[in-house]
Amino acid sequence: MPSPAARPRVAIACQGGGSHPAFTAGVLKRLLRDDRFDVVALSGTSGGGVCAFLAWYGLTTAGAGTSVSLLDSFWAGVSATEPWDVALNAWVVNTSRLEGVMTLPAVSPYAYPHWGQERFRQQLDGLVPPEALADAETAPGPLLLVGAVDVESGQFKAFSSARREITADAVLASAAIPNLFRAVHVDGIAYWDGLFSQNPPVRELPDTRPDAIWVVQINPATRSSEPTSMSEILDRRNELSGNLSLSQELFFIEKINELVRTGALAGTKYREIAVETIALDRDLDTPSKLDRSPAFIADLMALGDAQAEAFLGRLSPN
Repeated sequence: MPSPAARPRVAIACQGGGSHPAFTAGVLKRLLRDDRFDVVALSGTSGGGVCAFLAWYGLTTAGAGTSVSLLDSFWAGVSATEPWDVALNAWVVNTSRLEGVMTLPAVSPYAYPHWGQERFRQQLDGLVPPEALADAETAPGPLLLVGAVDVESGQFKAFSSARREITADAVLASAAIPNLFRAVHVDGIAYWDGLFSQNPPVRELPDTRPDAIWVVQINPATRSSEPTSMSEILDRRNELSGNLSLSQELFFIEKINELVRTGALAGTKYREIAVETIALDRDLDTPSKLDRSPAFIADLMALGDAQAEAFLGRLSPN
């Protein structure tokens, strides 16, 4: 094993997208088992933010093994296994697929009890006790950034462990999909899902002086054919919208690299940062982001593990 000083410094940024970040969990589990690099930062949005949060807490408090265990426990808890939840999951996914075929009534999440968010909070609190978070933020370990957006001002927000802003509410805010969940209030400010802001946060990652930023990308960058049906059009529109903020974030890194290469940032803290992507390379429609069936979750996690294995093989072919 290389000495800590010799290991490449890596920041991992996790894109969000409903249940699709089960793929991210598989990726992180494989990456964190590799001791050839030093994870200096994690960032994420929505489901990617949850994965980054759990991985960060494990690394900060007990090590990679705890990160892996927390990721497994979270996605096992999310999966629909009880008969009533299996039926609910099938209804939600199938109803969502009908949106591309027929007009369905829209119901505000404020029109019914927000038990889904409460269940989510209870699950997070069960995995990461709230009283332990303050200690985690002051312990040596990687930086954590969790993306959200201020509903009223439209300002992007990256909750930061360096600023001691990481709470269950911050994670819930990052995952508050507007048509499904109510906005989450943090310090009197209403926040929505970070998919509409920084998906995932990247701009602050250079502050940790990484040698590389590895992006776990959920929304496909390309499609093999032109979408023609309404459902295909809606799927592609959502993918492009999800990748817009990622492209903007990566442009910032590319601009830093360009300035470093030209010598414009000589003598500053900035240096060139390699950017690599581990992508979910499977055609999945938007409604599948709501699918919590155990088989689907397990398949995505296995795919993430395999993609991460291939990625590490490309980095170190020998």
